[in-house]
Amino acid sequence: MNITFRQLRLFMALAETGSVSAAARKVHVTQPTASMGLKEISDVIGVPLYEVVARKVHLTQMGHELAKTARAISGEWESFEQQVNSVKGLTRGKLKVAVVSTAKYFIPRILGAFCAKYPQIDISLEILNRDGVVKRLEENLDDLCIMSQPPLHMDIDDEVFMPNPLLLVASKDHVFAKKKNFDISLLKNEKFIFREKGSGTRMTTDAHFKRLKYRPDVRLELGSNEAIKQAVLGGLGIAVLSKHCLGDKSEEEAAILKCKEFPIESSWHIVSPKGKKLSPIATIFKKHLSQQAKDWK
Repeated sequence: MNITFRQLRLFMALAETGSVSAAARKVHVTQPTASMGLKEISDVIGVPLYEVVARKVHLTQMGHELAKTARAISGEWESFEQQVNSVKGLTRGKLKVAVVSTAKYFIPRILGAFCAKYPQIDISLEILNRDGVVKRLEENLDDLCIMSQPPLHMDIDDEVFMPNPLLLVASKDHVFAKKKNFDISLLKNEKFIFREKGSGTRMTTDAHFKRLKYRPDVRLELGSNEAIKQAVLGGLGIAVLSKHCLGDKSEEEAAILKCKEFPIESSWHIVSPKGKKLSPIATIFKKHLSQQAKDWK
């Protein structure tokens, strides 16, 4: 089979966008050119790679395998280019990182410091819920993923790089706002506001309450830390939130409750598929994360 890098990039674009026209834009060709290129790829492979249903492209099983292979080849080539640049004394290339939504409170600033040090590196940052990050991890779309609850169903390389304490938060005028060292059993009549099921914060919180044999009365489940903070400040209930999403002036807006069973100890993880060969830039960034994390503890 004779397929070029250009054709592989076109097919990767199709797999990522689910649209021939969007794939054409992504690789900077016209739609007729993209359509012809995709037909040539299918003809060379000799089996159907995708089908169009209701104007949406759906990859076949072999199409998914080709996309996976194309990403692996592209990753290896990018790594080689970075190694060549390293020999030349240059640091340039692209870094792709996916993070869960709670990490958005600190990762952009860490990335900012990295970009200031290596201005020729292009950064692609995806901020998603945990399920979205896990899906990208499964498809090997990024150099590194950052989350608090790595998946258990797949083989991964996993490194803890920073604590992620989860705090019990209420409004400033809450009856327990100034109470110290109280037992969680005193909260039996309180309403809780939780992240949605499936989020890393929710998974850690549920596991913690299960160990305590405590059943919280859940009033609301919200998919945004910001929405939860506003609900707490509005007096709708108490919540469990990462220290990082509260900000430096958190205690000026909300009360961090001094419950005996809190904070919940959790950590931030740097994750990649098991055995994935990190590019030189990804390796540099991984070290940068660990160094910068000292300022966020």
